Amino acid sequence: MSKISQQNTTTDVSGVSVIHTQAHSSGLQQVPQLVPVSPGGGGKAVPPSKQGKKNSFVDRNSDEYRQRRERNNMAVKKSRLKSKQKAQDTLQRVNQLKEENERLEAKIKLLTKELSVLKDLFLEHAHNFADNVQPVGTETTTTNPENSGQ
Repeated sequence: MSKISQQNTTTDVSGVSVIHTQAHSSGLQQVPQLVPVSPGGGGKAVPPSKQGKKNSFVDRNSDEYRQRRERNNMAVKKSRLKSKQKAQDTLQRVNQLKEENERLEAKIKLLTKELSVLKDLFLEHAHNFADNVQPVGTETTTTNPENSGQ
């Protein structure tokens, strides 16, 4: 079965395009999209929550403005302290990892030396063992002089 869809686009005064889509007989769906109102484009789309705040005049002497500035300054201080703490924690973790890496590298060197010594001992022992054991096919057979004349 094929889907039949139809789209109609309308723009309201706030610059929000609403696309109406009809698929089969399910009805219209509204999907809001932010679209600049100016026909030439080039401007940024403004979400509805920010539209009214842009043009309002702010009285810098008002108590509300002072409170907002104070809250903002506190938030900035908190953010900068948090950022500084995170940088310190990261630096501390880097130093810990460097120390651990050095310890592990020293352990690798020690174990490598130990392996080398054990290999040398094993090879020496294997060489001595091989010299003392005669190969299976080269055993000397002794003949019994009593049975040689029969």
